[in-house]
Amino acid sequence: MAPRLAIRDIALFERPVTFARPFRFGAITINATPQAFVLVEIEVEGKGRAVGASAEFLVPKWFDKRAHLSPDQTVEELRCSLLIARELYLEHKEFETAFGLHAACLARQVKHCAKEDIPRLAAAYGPAEIDKAVLDALLRATSSNFFDGMAQNVAGIDARLSRDLDNDEIEKFLAGRKRLDRVAIRHTVGLDDTIEGEGGVADARENVGARYFKLKLNGDPAHDADRLIRIGKELSGLPYDYKVTLDANEQYADLDALAALADRLDRDSALKPIAAKLLYIEQPMPRDITRKSPLGALARRDFIVDEADDSYDAFPAARALGYRGISSKSCKGLYKSVINATRAAKWSAEGARHFIAGEDLTCQPGLAVQQDLALGALIGITHAERNGHHYVDGFGDTPAAEAERFLAGHPDLYEIRGGKVCLVIHDGDLLTGSLAAPGFASAVHPDWSSIPPLARPKTILKERTA
Repeated sequence: MAPRLAIRDIALFERPVTFARPFRFGAITINATPQAFVLVEIEVEGKGRAVGASAEFLVPKWFDKRAHLSPDQTVEELRCSLLIARELYLEHKEFETAFGLHAACLARQVKHCAKEDIPRLAAAYGPAEIDKAVLDALLRATSSNFFDGMAQNVAGIDARLSRDLDNDEIEKFLAGRKRLDRVAIRHTVGLDDTIEGEGGVADARENVGARYFKLKLNGDPAHDADRLIRIGKELSGLPYDYKVTLDANEQYADLDALAALADRLDRDSALKPIAAKLLYIEQPMPRDITRKSPLGALARRDFIVDEADDSYDAFPAARALGYRGISSKSCKGLYKSVINATRAAKWSAEGARHFIAGEDLTCQPGLAVQQDLALGALIGITHAERNGHHYVDGFGDTPAAEAERFLAGHPDLYEIRGGKVCLVIHDGDLLTGSLAAPGFASAVHPDWSSIPPLARPKTILKERTA
């Protein structure tokens, strides 16, 4: 039986992070954004108290892309999501399993956020970050590492939020999990990134030997096709095989626009270096259009949802529309990733292949990248987008002493390069061995004294959107 716990304290912090280069996806370009940190204290029945932590960027204009909101306003939404979740988790006084606590608070979180005009995807951000920190504390209290603890279902994950599964299916899936020793990186090519020559997609100093590439799209079929032709020319010169994925971040207006791109991929020989290596296309249309638009004949290619994944019902709904996959991002909820991986395994065993993909929202070195990487290595994601090392210089604005502690605790993940602690990539792969430390994938915690408290939202969201 999974141990039960109660929350005793939750503290929220944030630290500014300046990017080394602009990251443009969809309609937004990011040059800097805060990173949120969560520190929790729990009491575990029969084992006393323990602390746990998590971290994640407060990314603008991804969780909520509504045109009337500024990038700063969407960051405010995420702060509100964290603050609302903090109050709800602290109000739950009874001892409960880690997953039981999550399940008890999630619906109330969505309801409270809706009153502030915060959509479901952004509403889930607060619980996602608190859940990671709670799990970290629970694993430390039980002297377990993430992989062994999850195989034993230390969090008590059950089917109460996923009625298409039963408890035994979840338990069986978790019991069969083994840590992947290596996870290949998928190198992101943002809309403003260099394509040709020095610093381009085929430059080994830039792509660090990646064999997988994630190519951003802007939603204009002709423009995207021309850009993909340029990228394909560069990638076809690599001295090794490669695969690609495409990500439109909701920029394709409808099925007709998407069909125009698919037609170019099918018929244009200049696109063969991309089309022949294409694994899947990610979240092409806006989430609301996605939910009412069956893919039809387009489903001959593999598509996945990402921004449309805002509930435990999202994957079954997307499957009914012709989608084969869904993204795993710890900022959307680690338990939902486990449930969706269970579904993908079950559905694949029944016939047509379904899968869960590893996508990144610029996970910063330290807690964020380690916990998201560990989640993928648990549920069988063999390659994952990893772009924090690309858009942020090492640990960014993290104090050097803190970065060096992470290096000491995880020498297979980091190295000193150019005088800074940076993520180290081995022949296109990240190693996961040191993630098996007690706790949730981290042998150390940040220097809390160096991180300011989470900024309080300046105004009520309803007032800003009226």
